[in-house]
Amino acid sequence: MSAPLTFLGIESSCDDTAAAVVRAVPGAAPAILSSVVEGQTALHAAFGGVVPEIAARAHAERLDGCVERALDQAGVALRDLDGIAVTAGPGLIGGVLSGVMLAKGLAAATGLPLVGVNHLAGHGLTPRLTDDLAFPYLMLLVSGGHCQFLIVEGVESYRRLGGTIDDAPGEAFDKTAKLLGLPQPGGPVVEAEAALGDPHRFRFPRPLLDRPGCDLSFSGLKTAVLRARDALIAEQGGITVQDRRDLCAGFQAAVAAVLAEKTRRALTEYLALNPADPVLAVAGGVAANKALRAELETVSGVMGARFVAPPLRLCTDNAAMIAWAGIERFRQGARDGMDLSARPRWPLDQTAPALIGSGKKGAKA
Repeated sequence: MSAPLTFLGIESSCDDTAAAVVRAVPGAAPAILSSVVEGQTALHAAFGGVVPEIAARAHAERLDGCVERALDQAGVALRDLDGIAVTAGPGLIGGVLSGVMLAKGLAAATGLPLVGVNHLAGHGLTPRLTDDLAFPYLMLLVSGGHCQFLIVEGVESYRRLGGTIDDAPGEAFDKTAKLLGLPQPGGPVVEAEAALGDPHRFRFPRPLLDRPGCDLSFSGLKTAVLRARDALIAEQGGITVQDRRDLCAGFQAAVAAVLAEKTRRALTEYLALNPADPVLAVAGGVAANKALRAELETVSGVMGARFVAPPLRLCTDNAAMIAWAGIERFRQGARDGMDLSARPRWPLDQTAPALIGSGKKGAKA
């Protein structure tokens, strides 16, 4: 039987600086002893998106404090840990490097094992932390920087069925908000506006539904919103509050329709494997959108798969998922040395062709 393990996790791949302590005891549910996340929304608000240089500097300034607070809240000292897990990619390289260097310093000073974690694997393994899922399960990772359908076959084994070839859904929400003069982050604001709008007034395109497969594209949808906005301005000299709400509602309806159909296709491929307990797991900040989540739950139910979504605090970027993924990898024998590299790109499925495109939140993996 595995021994109890207590790991410190460090996350700094984009614009959230995070540290957490997770304990795994055989025969019991894993425990998140602490989870500290410092966002950077205010630092980037004036720029309409994440500025890599500002994000990297903020990580370098905040990481030490986040780790100290995570240890204090967990009631443990460095000597009580069994290992240190750190996001080693993919992400904005300056931020990833900040976290990796801190983790290396702590490992060198304490002699603790160091485990590098793929940020996407952190999301992909979170349902095992929260719901003790058995392999294989289907994961839809849908966030500001990534959107992929993955069959999670094991701790180190992922099969990508499809992903976004340009903007991720969260990025499209942010850009749509900017086009309509709404504040950032755009996801919650567009959702709130859409709830008051007419989703049928503007019929926006459903990209790539005319092609087979599970790949997605949202850049053209954002452009369609831009053109509809400009047409309104040309016709009436501006847009009204209701125009903006209807534009948001039409945009959100298009995203929901695309994700629902692509999820149906991914589930069809996954269910062909005859898993004993079919599960669709969803993670990422966009999973908090009630309209999108409702569509995904409906598709999952119709297809006969259980729907699992971790709590929002574990869907968005956090270090608890990194600590847990580190524990999972450590149990598989993974150890990293002082030569651990920070990686801007790091696909989970090494055999799949590279996804095209790179957005404001980093290279697509």
